Amino acid sequence: QVQLVESGGGLVQAGDSLRLSCAASGRAFSAYAMGWFRQAPGKEREFVARISGLGETRSYADSVKGRSTISRDNAENTVYLQMNTLKPEDTAVYYCAATIRWTMRTEEYVYWGQGTQVTVSS
Repeated sequence: QVQLVESGGGLVQAGDSLRLSCAASGRAFSAYAMGWFRQAPGKEREFVARISGLGETRSYADSVKGRSTISRDNAENTVYLQMNTLKPEDTAVYYCAATIRWTMRTEEYVYWGQGTQVTVSS
């Protein structure tokens, strides 16, 4: 079992940066690929970024590519999402999730955090 707790969200202005954190408890954190997802009001949850268990492979949604960086510290059981040049359309609840697969599919992530709100004003 893995428990995930996100932090770092908030209200920012367009063009600002934020770093989201996701602290994991449980065993074998490095055995899990980690993903960040987001869900805006009235929309489905969507993939944002993912990172492999040892951090050697990463991928991003086109909507955040070039503006965001996912990273992890396995010694600290934490995964991060650095977001730069934020836009109003980035406003959403951001979730981290864990999976044993290498996937962008929401339904293949087993463990989820409670989410952290990011609001970007124009």
